[in-house]
Amino acid sequence: MTTKEKIIDEALTLFSQKGYSGVTVREIANAVGIKDSSLYKHFSSKRDIFNTILDSASEQMDLLTIKLKIADATKGDTSEYFKDITEDGMVELSKKIFLFYLTDSIVSRFRRMLTIEQYTNSEVSQLYTKIFTQDSISYQALVFSQLIKSGIFADIDPEIIAMDFYSPIFLLLIRYDNRTDKIDEALLLLEKHITNFTRKYRI
Repeated sequence: MTTKEKIIDEALTLFSQKGYSGVTVREIANAVGIKDSSLYKHFSSKRDIFNTILDSASEQMDLLTIKLKIADATKGDTSEYFKDITEDGMVELSKKIFLFYLTDSIVSRFRRMLTIEQYTNSEVSQLYTKIFTQDSISYQALVFSQLIKSGIFADIDPEIIAMDFYSPIFLLLIRYDNRTDKIDEALLLLEKHITNFTRKYRI
């Protein structure tokens, strides 16, 4: 790991524990084992570090759909992709996505950082809301609207379906955040949710 990578890693850990506002450049430098002046050779400011972390987390989240070979609803109709997925397949796909957001070394700490910082920083609050509520609901509503048009899902407001789908998952993320000893319990609850959801809306 390079010095620049160490700075990012230690900063993200500190931000996820204290929030962005609660951490100084000196604390980051001390955690890395370098002087403040050495840190500034790699980043112009603490905000520069934050922006780099944001870019890295965004890249990780974008790569998820590629890694899991999930059809992108913003680029075309996903109904062909989802119509052949079995109930068990939907459960397994949901588990992989859930585990990513719960345990990914970058995204999980990034999410915790935003969770803490949202109460003291209006800009971060808007970012947190956009990524973990607005964008998630909007994207899922788009997927469900495509499934409704194709006759795969019941003809109900897709935004309501999206909220019904996402809310329990978001709650599980909060409930089991940083509790690796309870992952099996979380996955069992997730499986029950996805199974019930699929049976409720799928025609």
